Amino acid sequence: MNASIIDPLQGDFPEVIEEYLEHGCMKCIAFNRRGTLLAAGCNDGSCVIWDFETRGIAKILHDDECSSPITSICWSKYGHRILVSAADKSLILWDVMSGKKITRIVLQQTPLQARLHPGSSTPSLCLACPLSCAPMIVDLNTGDTTLLKVSVSETCNGPTPPSRNKCSDGITSFTPTAACFNKYGTLVYVGNSKGEILVIDYKNGDVHAVVPISGGSVIKNIVFSRNGQYLLTNSNDRIIRIYENLLPLKDEVRALDDLSGNHNDLNNIENLKAVGSKCLTLFREFQDSITKVHWKAPCFSGDGEWVVGGSASKGEHKIYIWDRAGHLVKILEGPKEALIDLAWHPVHPIVVSVSLNGLVYIWAKDYTENWSAFAPDFKELEENEEYVEREDEFDLIPETEKVKGPDVDEDEEVDIVTVEKDATFSDSDMSQEELCYLPSTPSRDVPEQQEKCVESSSKLLDSNNTGSPLSEEAGPNGHMMNHASSPLEDDAGRMKRKRKPSEKVLELQAEKVKKPSKSSKSEKPKSKSLADQDNVVL
Repeated sequence: MNASIIDPLQGDFPEVIEEYLEHGCMKCIAFNRRGTLLAAGCNDGSCVIWDFETRGIAKILHDDECSSPITSICWSKYGHRILVSAADKSLILWDVMSGKKITRIVLQQTPLQARLHPGSSTPSLCLACPLSCAPMIVDLNTGDTTLLKVSVSETCNGPTPPSRNKCSDGITSFTPTAACFNKYGTLVYVGNSKGEILVIDYKNGDVHAVVPISGGSVIKNIVFSRNGQYLLTNSNDRIIRIYENLLPLKDEVRALDDLSGNHNDLNNIENLKAVGSKCLTLFREFQDSITKVHWKAPCFSGDGEWVVGGSASKGEHKIYIWDRAGHLVKILEGPKEALIDLAWHPVHPIVVSVSLNGLVYIWAKDYTENWSAFAPDFKELEENEEYVEREDEFDLIPETEKVKGPDVDEDEEVDIVTVEKDATFSDSDMSQEELCYLPSTPSRDVPEQQEKCVESSSKLLDSNNTGSPLSEEAGPNGHMMNHASSPLEDDAGRMKRKRKPSEKVLELQAEKVKKPSKSSKSEKPKSKSLADQDNVVL
């Protein structure tokens, strides 16, 4: 590999950390097919779905039966389903729109990775790669599992799994094996611990081809590009290899049968290797020849033009980006936190990485301001220039435009309903049932003023219920007031000074004390008249 760094202006790839997402402790991530939603599996067993355009949380999926860390997460083709694998040996299938659990299956081994069948909008099959067991096909409807072969014996006539030590539960122990579906899910490509890629028809379990890798190191990761034309492997020898897929994207099984028929004169293993040489051919190798680092979560860009891999070294967050020709174009250096997972956006030059602390970092291109993009006739000047305007430059209809006839047919109807097909999604049938966005469900906040009113009214009711020995009443503003001792107040709440009673009023009051008390009916109007006279100003 050429270790020289080429001019970064030649490619459209991320350069700096744009922002980060934080919610609990996230462990793994996956984009939906359009890149509008980002799903992240958390340490508490929940799955959070982010709206990647607004960078807000769209939905949280949580099962009370699962509280173990999520080990992998996968979207269905049209985004209606999400499959997660957890450290408690479970597989959970979710309905994204409703947020309800469809099914939960418990395996005998912890699945490190699980992938839904890519050829169905509502898949019922998934490919699981357990910790100490061969990869298996899991029927999500019934829970049935079918183990796939991981090796081919050179002495036997047929493919057989190698003999290994038995686990305590009786299951044969294997080194963790990587596996993935091809583009349309007709075949499974398995990378084993002997440094071989097995091409398997999962429906009958037959091994159709074997592709040996130079060095024979354990294959840790295996993944196809989006268009299905390239296959990536990550081995223990610290080399990322890219293979070109020579099989047709459709009818691959039939093509494999035709290739096998041409090599019937060879024994089984030689026949499989001969077929394998017609299936995959080595295209490129990527490595850091200086530091010899192990790689974490390598993958392709959305268009397959770039290859990205994270450094598996502890205490560093480095992301290496190569072009498909083998040149190292960029090394992204993040915080001093180990990298555990990463994903490239399906459409835009954006890489999302997960740190050991559970933060998700979003790497994007560092765009510079270009004002000519907003006005095509805008021209940047190095220094001020004297400009003489035309006579009709600022007229509403310049004379130059009056001469020209209209080039646009104003009567032509503009179609604003039909959606043009995006070339990025060549495999898309533009199905209307594809889920690209989730509706927001905002929660209503209680107004602060309303909270104060509720609190004050509750306090007032409590004070009234307790009762007071004093003859007090609540004022109009909630204040307690004693009419016998408090000063008078007008309607506006202003204080009024008391007026001194006149001599005539004092004489009337003295006569009232001397006269015997009469009925209450006669006293009421009299007291009212006294009050009226008291308010008279002399």
